[in-house]
Amino acid sequence: MANGWLTMVRKLAEGFAAKASCWRRSAMLTAPKERLTIRKESIAWITEVLKQEQYRGKRGESTTLFGEEGELVRRIARETEALNRNNLTRTQAYADLYFAYPELHWALLAHLVSRNGGWNMTDLKGEWLPRLLPEEDIAALFRMLESCNALIFKDAYPQLRLYAESRRTGRGLLALLPAFDVSSFMAPFWERFWIDRDPVPLMVALIVNEQNVIQQRVVRDPTYRAGILQSRLPLLQLNQIVFPLGEKADRLAGRILERFDSLDERISFGKCLYAMLFSCPRIRDGAEAFVRAVPHTGSRADYWPHVFTAQKNGTRPEAQGRDAVLSMEPPWLSPRLDEAWEDQPLGAVSEGDWFQSLSALQAFGRLRCPLIVDITEEHMLGQRKLQAAAAAKAALLPESGP
Repeated sequence: MANGWLTMVRKLAEGFAAKASCWRRSAMLTAPKERLTIRKESIAWITEVLKQEQYRGKRGESTTLFGEEGELVRRIARETEALNRNNLTRTQAYADLYFAYPELHWALLAHLVSRNGGWNMTDLKGEWLPRLLPEEDIAALFRMLESCNALIFKDAYPQLRLYAESRRTGRGLLALLPAFDVSSFMAPFWERFWIDRDPVPLMVALIVNEQNVIQQRVVRDPTYRAGILQSRLPLLQLNQIVFPLGEKADRLAGRILERFDSLDERISFGKCLYAMLFSCPRIRDGAEAFVRAVPHTGSRADYWPHVFTAQKNGTRPEAQGRDAVLSMEPPWLSPRLDEAWEDQPLGAVSEGDWFQSLSALQAFGRLRCPLIVDITEEHMLGQRKLQAAAAAKAALLPESGP
């Protein structure tokens, strides 16, 4: 028992020491940088359009469409519902759209964040969290994560598909956005994007829009707010976003969100992830290489097979180099999503447009890539913290169970 504690303490100490070296690796990942600019004239034009729209209290003139446009709306709605089946189908849909239309920057970011959502879901049935949480909390956390993932897809995917259809046909179809209950905030951004193909304002607008959708329909929900958001998320490291880089995910780029319940912080976090991904070619190219090479299963073995296994009592590939030190430990369970959770229908979604004030435009300031982007050791440290918490609970409360 004493040796086990000493080993765990040593591993934690190694993790803290390794954090210092991430400065050098971060500098290598972020050089050179490409500037991401939000043009003032674009925001000025969009502001004037939104001023005209904000007091109308509606998203469009028509809710019933006929002919080709009506059929297109129904087809995209059916496609959205089918692909919104679970995290795996959503995540792949984002990737398909990005690689077909690389100017849709948001689709790549959404794909990577959605991968993290799947990993967080399977963590709830993985090595550590079932030892720390009662089953009812695990089920509630899954419902929250699944709801966020599904709500964003339900709102954003039809927007991306309308753009794809506009590109395919050569004529703008984005006036159909109200048919999908998209916020009136988004219409002028898509209109401007169709004119100048500048992805940066649209990207920030989608971040602002989707975080407001989550704020309105999840964060303000008393069930989530009282039982989950204020107590469990900071403890469980579920707010850590990682971008595996390269086919073998030799390094991880990413950031940690401190307060999930803060709308402003989530928007700033999304902008930070965007700047990291699209102002740093090495990070973008590395993330794209990983996405193309590794199908998303929901298991963390997708990117770290030397640490995790998707099967109980599974084995890991033979490790080399710095990963060989893990070979003395059994691999940590991280199941596939389709083996951990059954599909959960989204259910009814509350109506109403979140956009009520031009204050939402305050998010359109300068985009900055953070100094520290390499999160490889930080991510391992987070896993070690969960391991330590599980070991401490087993030692202090041996009869308590999960």
